[in-house]
Amino acid sequence: MKPGISTRAVLSAAMVFALTATTANMAIAADVPAQGVSQRVDEIKARGSLRVAVLGEMPWLIENTAGEGEAFSGPSWVLANEYAKQLGVSLELVPVSHETKIPIIATGQVDVTIAPLSITAEREKVVDFAIYSKSSICLVGKASDPKLADVATVDDLNRDDITMAFFVGTAVEPWANGRLPNMQVRGVGGTGATAPIEELQSGRANVVPLDNTKWPELDKAVSGLTVFPADCLASQEMATPVGHAIDKNQPEFLAFLRAVAEEVQPLVTAEEIRVITGE
Repeated sequence: MKPGISTRAVLSAAMVFALTATTANMAIAADVPAQGVSQRVDEIKARGSLRVAVLGEMPWLIENTAGEGEAFSGPSWVLANEYAKQLGVSLELVPVSHETKIPIIATGQVDVTIAPLSITAEREKVVDFAIYSKSSICLVGKASDPKLADVATVDDLNRDDITMAFFVGTAVEPWANGRLPNMQVRGVGGTGATAPIEELQSGRANVVPLDNTKWPELDKAVSGLTVFPADCLASQEMATPVGHAIDKNQPEFLAFLRAVAEEVQPLVTAEEIRVITGE
């Protein structure tokens, strides 16, 4: 990070903001659809459980393999528990795979998929979403790189003497060509790493893209790095919303889920920061 800005300071500020905002938001509860308004809600209440499709994925839904305590943690879990609490029911977990986490919704075997889902135009054709998070990227470089000395923002990287290395087969190249057309791009083979850091260390690249949720871990593991934007967790670069999904044509149920998500967003955000930072 740039001098004077630490990862811990940025994350602490975000946590304080989230927890401060919680007090005001928690005072207003979402309206549960009255009996006869939503068939789905009536079924959930009669059953006594909210059936949710689960599949662990960092940092949103973390499976607990310790054998004791709650089955999952993470922001998706916090929100799912709030749905159940306000409906006055328990959570009923239905394990799914990456292949079944969306199709299972149409079968009626679950009410909501809380397995993390990136929201795309194709998915929106078959399901509706309650958004609670997002995925995005940051651009990481070496703090000692003289070409980055005057770079303060992502926009400042739009120069033809700056090279970004990326893993071939990812969506980063078309994003970069549109967002930073003057920057040079260089595709490299995947290594299983979170980012092609060796390209920075060798001097073959000035910056590399990184999932924003991976920054705190990388910043601890590798010294001498800088990141753009400086508040990587708040990055809007290549941002994709993440949400819970339900079957189409359930407007009252959808409105309830979205209202709950908005109401407890500070708690959800605080939990996401906790998971990402490991604190």
